[in-house]
Amino acid sequence: MMRTYSGHSTAAASNALYRGNLAKGQTGLSIAFDLPTQTGYDPDSPMATGEVGKVGVPVVHLGHMRALLDGIPPGEMNTSMTINATAAWLLALYVANADEQGVPSTALRGTTQNDIVKEYLSRGTHIFPPEPSRRLIVDMVTWCAEAAPAWNPINVCSYHLQEAGATPVQEIAYALATAIGVLDAVRDSGQVPADRFGRVFGSISFFVNAGIRFVEEICKLRAFTEMWDRVGTERYGVADERARRFRYGVQVNSLGLTEAQPENNVQRIVLEMLAVTLSKRARARSIQLPAWNEALGLPRPWDQQWSLRMQQVLAYESDLLEHEDLFDGSPVVEARTAELVAAVHAELDDVLALGGAFEAVDVLKSRLVTSMAARTRRIERGEQVVVGVNRFTETEPSPLGGEGAILRVDPGVEKEMVADVERWRAARDGRAVDAALAELRRVATSGENVMPASIALARAGGTTGE
Repeated sequence: MMRTYSGHSTAAASNALYRGNLAKGQTGLSIAFDLPTQTGYDPDSPMATGEVGKVGVPVVHLGHMRALLDGIPPGEMNTSMTINATAAWLLALYVANADEQGVPSTALRGTTQNDIVKEYLSRGTHIFPPEPSRRLIVDMVTWCAEAAPAWNPINVCSYHLQEAGATPVQEIAYALATAIGVLDAVRDSGQVPADRFGRVFGSISFFVNAGIRFVEEICKLRAFTEMWDRVGTERYGVADERARRFRYGVQVNSLGLTEAQPENNVQRIVLEMLAVTLSKRARARSIQLPAWNEALGLPRPWDQQWSLRMQQVLAYESDLLEHEDLFDGSPVVEARTAELVAAVHAELDDVLALGGAFEAVDVLKSRLVTSMAARTRRIERGEQVVVGVNRFTETEPSPLGGEGAILRVDPGVEKEMVADVERWRAARDGRAVDAALAELRRVATSGENVMPASIALARAGGTTGE
């Protein structure tokens, strides 16, 4: 599956971008939300000032979800929503929008990222403490198991861990510990019958990083695949081989993309894409490539098209996908993979001995900070070469730069969105919203699953902040 991670300004503007990308051959959606949507604020909140529509699309209410997906049939599209602390709410809006078009939740295909541990460890857009956050994830996983079996309710993110400095061993171990923390809680909740737990295990997907160290990244993904299969068999007794498959999507490394000589990022992106496609035994199911100028700001549609064309040339012009695994039998790859598996096993055991990923976020965060500091020192000392940054810094003027080289969000978008939300609140049935909010509050405090009440609030016209 080929995607570009995108969204900005307004739902209508993002819809135009999505439809344009789909017309160019993109085969799935990957939605980026703005920070207020990610952290649970409406555009008129003081906390949202200066951030509305800046790094993604604002989705406040059902009207925005309708506009965002206008002309894109929900029963035919595979949609990835990069949303975490407010994931239950965004899925509720997605389900309500599909329902209006006569598409049941059982027909929906896609993914909510919904990995809150990596928010504590890297991004910081969490809202609640670890335990209430895990409860929300469990509610989504168990609801999807029954009502949306083709939806991936959580996309465990090792991607952001590498962006925060993780070594390959830390990246695999901490992601597996997160998945185990969720799966143990789902099992212990009693909401999923034992004979259906294998399906829940099979619904867990991963979002993985692919860095510049080509051989190591191939070995990392082969080790990840082996370890996930081992978790399925040894910890959970999952007998179905298909359910134990390591299903992962990739965005190649953004940490290594440079502002200096950004044209060099094209070579980096292509090399990193090869690392997740050449080894058939550990090949990504979906890939989204950042734009070459991501270190400078929001990419233009032309920049996103360039990234999409990279995937299409590899898939449709080359013969790289026509053969069995090119690395089977390689002594270098097999030895390094075995080393990683052993090291990951030890690191994972250590995290579980601390109580698990949710219980040990402070310890894991400290370890990532240490790893990132070591990386930074290597670059500053010249021990780790970054072309154009600490070596080969001489350069000619780039014809790709200049005014208009990146996309800039219209500063008037925020005022437009504030007015939009005010109109929405004025036009809706206030009593219906109050009743839906009261019911959501009741089920949240009673311990019942929050998804049905969240969907009811979406239909009634509730907002993200509410």
